[in-house]
Amino acid sequence: QVQLVESGGGSVESGGSLRLSCVVSGYTYETYCMAWFRQAPGKEREGVAAIDNDDSKNVADSVKGRFTVSQDKAKNTLYLEMTGLKPEDTAMYYCAVDYTGNYYASAGGTIKPANFGNWGQGTQVTVSS
Repeated sequence: QVQLVESGGGSVESGGSLRLSCVVSGYTYETYCMAWFRQAPGKEREGVAAIDNDDSKNVADSVKGRFTVSQDKAKNTLYLEMTGLKPEDTAMYYCAVDYTGNYYASAGGTIKPANFGNWGQGTQVTVSS
C-alpha cells in the first residue's frame, strides 16, 4: 500500500510563492509517474504538473512558467514550486502517483486524474488579491 502526504499549503497574497511537498511511503516501484492536481470548489480536478522516474516533466499551460515540478528520490518526495500566484490558483492541491503505466509525463498532453490510482489527502492553497 502506498501513502502520500502533502504539505506546504497556506494563504498568500497575489504574486506570492509557495512550495508544496508530497512524501511517498509504503510499497513503491522504480517506474512511475507522479503528478500534482488541483480542485477548486465547484470545478473538476485539474492536472497541474507531472514528473516521471527519469525526470521527464509535463506542466499544464495554465501554470507554465510559474510552477515547477521536481522530486528528491532519496527522500521519496515530490515538490511543486509555485511563483507568481494568482487568485485563480486557489484550490485544494493533491499529489498522486501511477505505477501501472497509464500515463507518463514524457508523453505530454493532458494530465488526467483517471490515470492515477494513489492519492494524498490534499493541501489547501488560498491566494488573495
